[in-house]
Amino acid sequence: MAGPERRSIRLDAVSVSHFHLPHTPQLAPEQYRANFAHLYGDIVWYGVLNGSNIAFVNVFAARQGATPFEVGLLTAGPAIVNFIFALPSGHWLRKQPIDTAVFWTSVLTRVFYLLWIPLPWLLLPRLQVWALIGLTLVMSIPATALVVGFNDLFAQAVPPDWRSQVSAIRNALLAVSSMISTLVCGVILNQLPFPSGYQVVFGIGLMGAALSTLNFWFLRPATEATSSLRTMRSLRRLSWPAIISPRQLLHQGGQGLLRTEILRSRFGRAVAVLFTFHLFQYLPMPLFAVYFVTTLHLSDQQISLGAAASYVTNFVGALALTSFARRLGYQRATGIGAAVMVFYPGLIALAHGVELFIAASMLGGLGWGLMSSAFLNYILERVPPEDRSPHLAWYNLALNAAILVGSLIGPLIAAQIGLAAAMGLFAVGRLVSGLCIVRWG
Repeated sequence: MAGPERRSIRLDAVSVSHFHLPHTPQLAPEQYRANFAHLYGDIVWYGVLNGSNIAFVNVFAARQGATPFEVGLLTAGPAIVNFIFALPSGHWLRKQPIDTAVFWTSVLTRVFYLLWIPLPWLLLPRLQVWALIGLTLVMSIPATALVVGFNDLFAQAVPPDWRSQVSAIRNALLAVSSMISTLVCGVILNQLPFPSGYQVVFGIGLMGAALSTLNFWFLRPATEATSSLRTMRSLRRLSWPAIISPRQLLHQGGQGLLRTEILRSRFGRAVAVLFTFHLFQYLPMPLFAVYFVTTLHLSDQQISLGAAASYVTNFVGALALTSFARRLGYQRATGIGAAVMVFYPGLIALAHGVELFIAASMLGGLGWGLMSSAFLNYILERVPPEDRSPHLAWYNLALNAAILVGSLIGPLIAAQIGLAAAMGLFAVGRLVSGLCIVRWG
């Protein structure tokens, strides 16, 4: 997959005057600098992972003969796991030292990227596709807690007055890192024979995942003491849930796990409109890689160029539109950014070659740049500081429900009306869902 479709957020000696930031980035107070540096380091190395494994896994599966349904399972399978574990993860994280929980769930998630590398040596092509599906299912169990926990840790590590600047810089760094990684991987895939090139790319992604996780080792809540960081990351700090009977689980679910009152709050409205957007974000997701390979006949290098083009406009958007997002309000900026993302599936549905594909990638990246400049702040504005993990778990539940439904239904709709028509339909849905965020979010 290329483009701005799978991105979830130190600018010192760089001139930023032409980007029109709300103000020149300020030097952070000393007590926050270490956290900010590790947040920037995390996103740089996550960009390496994003521009390698995440960007090319669907293309690899498609080249191994995966059908749109099987490509959809690469996304829908983890969503099933996340859907099951989102609320229990939020419930569990509420009782944990959040920094320790984030580090170890990151380790348990990302170690599975190591197993991607030898697949072409061990299995036939069709079995490789199903092995990837199985591995992503297993790694999604700790990944559920990682996603919920990181958002909570970000809120605790970055004071509210600094979140906008830190988010904007992280988004810009993600765009640059992902762009470079994608271009490098495209060259590697163009030069090396298949599937050896993909094994090298997956190795690059593993390195990015490991170094991103290393930054979590040092990240901590802003109020926490700075001493004994290694001891503080011990697994013994975590309290693991005891085995309980189904009756007890049902009782706990009703009393403390579901927390349905959250959905009746203002946050519940935000969850509803974001579910609609994510649904139309993921409906076309399984179609892209197959469409690129079988209809547009794009090479791996052309696919990487499209991704790089989207990262360029994402970088510009993350910096240049930060001031706009703040003035407009994070809710409206999120909705407008979501609506602009109509161009990615919309123009690709009209494409017959690489030109419109590049244009779609650039416009989609611009929309994601605006949305990502505002999205996290929009969510955190609606979450009580003392009760973040359960609220964020509900958002994660809605996100994964949208991923699950979209990834499974998208290929079925495409089978009935055709790939291009389905992507056009889903593009209209993105536009409508963005307007819903503006109006009702």
